[in-house]
Amino acid sequence: MSDSWGLAGGDLIAPGLTAVKAIGGGTGYEAWIAFDERLHAPVVVKVVRPSQVDDEGAHGGLIREIEMLQRLNHPGIVRMFAYDVEYVRPHLVLENIDGPNLSSLIASEGHLQLHQLLPLALELSSALHYLSEEGVCHLDIKPSNIIMGAPAKLIDLSLAIPSKDAADLVHPLGTDEYMPPEQCKPGELGQVGHASDMWSFGATMFRAAAGYRAWERDPRWRQLTDDPYPLPEFVPAPLADLIRDCLAHDPASRPLPHEVAARLEPMMELLPKARLSGFSIKL
Repeated sequence: MSDSWGLAGGDLIAPGLTAVKAIGGGTGYEAWIAFDERLHAPVVVKVVRPSQVDDEGAHGGLIREIEMLQRLNHPGIVRMFAYDVEYVRPHLVLENIDGPNLSSLIASEGHLQLHQLLPLALELSSALHYLSEEGVCHLDIKPSNIIMGAPAKLIDLSLAIPSKDAADLVHPLGTDEYMPPEQCKPGELGQVGHASDMWSFGATMFRAAAGYRAWERDPRWRQLTDDPYPLPEFVPAPLADLIRDCLAHDPASRPLPHEVAARLEPMMELLPKARLSGFSIKL
């Protein structure tokens, strides 16, 4: 039996929210494009799956995500417009971002070209700097959690926690192939913190730059024992060095978000300038 509400386009998800199109979700929720009558605009509705409604862990996770989204406000992080945890279908109402997620873009197009890759890295470093300033660790930076809007935006803060709580983690948390060593084995291989998000950023940028993952998925956590695959020769050396630095085993050796941005800016300057009818356009 499918763990779904059985909704279809045109059905009411909740009062004022009409389902338009299913867009997937995860083990704990399903996600829909919906029309919000109050906003008179399309939104994304994240709906807790039927089996999770009475689960204390799922309910607590939903509350944590709501509290996190209420406290954060940055152009590179998805916005929340409303929520209802008491309704028969507990849900969040989120910003609908126009664009594919990075994972599907890589799957269809292969590696990103520099004119798209470098701005993406710069925009993500801005969001990660803001999160570190706010004392928040995302803990699930990966291509499927990045929507390629203008600017690119981080989504799914269901695992995000205050950095002081991240430092106390004793169990693995995250997505296997995008977890740094200390997130795979907290305490044993170091404390989880802001540098952990920078490793996940590096693994994400590796896949975007190369078109393939830095490590195979199986066996689990190959990043604990193996070096990453080489990046293709078409990746400029300064960018390849930056990505490898983010993937350092030692959290203290990874660059901070503002240091990443400082290293990206000279690369941005070297990008060809757009031209239109004989006139150059400065980016």
